[in-house]
Amino acid sequence: MIEEFIQLGEPVLHRGVVIAPLFPRRQPVAEYVTVEEAIPLGFQVCEVDEAGSVPELEARNPLDANVLLYDGEELLGAKQNRILNVTVLAAAHAETRIPVSCVEEGRWSSRSAAFATSPSHAYPELRRVKAQRLSAAPLARGAAQGAVWDEVRGKAARLGVQSPTGAQRDIFAAREHVLTDLRKAFPFAPGQAGTLLALGDRLCLDFVSRPEAFARLYPKLVDGYLLDAVEHLDREPASEERLTGFLAAADAAPSKRHPSAGLGDDLRLAGAGLLGSGLTLDDELVQLCVFSADEERPRTSVARPSRRRAA
Repeated sequence: MIEEFIQLGEPVLHRGVVIAPLFPRRQPVAEYVTVEEAIPLGFQVCEVDEAGSVPELEARNPLDANVLLYDGEELLGAKQNRILNVTVLAAAHAETRIPVSCVEEGRWSSRSAAFATSPSHAYPELRRVKAQRLSAAPLARGAAQGAVWDEVRGKAARLGVQSPTGAQRDIFAAREHVLTDLRKAFPFAPGQAGTLLALGDRLCLDFVSRPEAFARLYPKLVDGYLLDAVEHLDREPASEERLTGFLAAADAAPSKRHPSAGLGDDLRLAGAGLLGSGLTLDDELVQLCVFSADEERPRTSVARPSRRRAA
């Protein structure tokens, strides 16, 4: 199914980091806007009530448009910063409860009535850990929280970052100078609707059906990629066969669908060496993220794309 919707573009290599654009094979049908577009128009994500609940938030959508909240998207403010556990398509003129995980362990005090969007997305290793913990019950509230806190603490320790509230956001801020240099090597490609990141043998795929929506997500996702990349710079890069093999393995992986937290169905993939999640609506693949896992991976003879090396 995946290769029916996704086309691999020309990879870019810089300092051992490989990021390849993904392009849609089909014209999108489902209509939606991103959270960044929706919030200035009146869309809100808030605590569920005055007391709040760590693993759940409420999306209030007064708009005529459906709103896409992307897996791993970080929301700042309210009682503590959170990330989305799964992708949710919040229906127009509706309120939707969304499962989240906290990425600011040391704060539980109100900073704002509603959340703002973060300039950065959760980094892939954090998202992979979260996805692994949620694989059996994707919508279970709080199931991944302990693992998420452990991973954020570990990342801060590895990068030597001190945060008064244990906030993921503070890790990004502390490494902004490094991210600024790396960003220049990975420009957005016109028409791009996804990316495939490779840090050695660790891969992460992100895709949405609408290129205009992905254009808004891209800078935030890339910041997450590069925060992981700072621990892997100048190592042996992934081969082109590894990229195409990963796509082929994801395409062949067994999948299951269940009702999502909002519109559409939650999609789960589990195969040799990978796990993934996504969202479908009326049999259209609206969103997908896939991560490599610590298992033996199958080989494939899929034809290789060319590779472009960034300066």
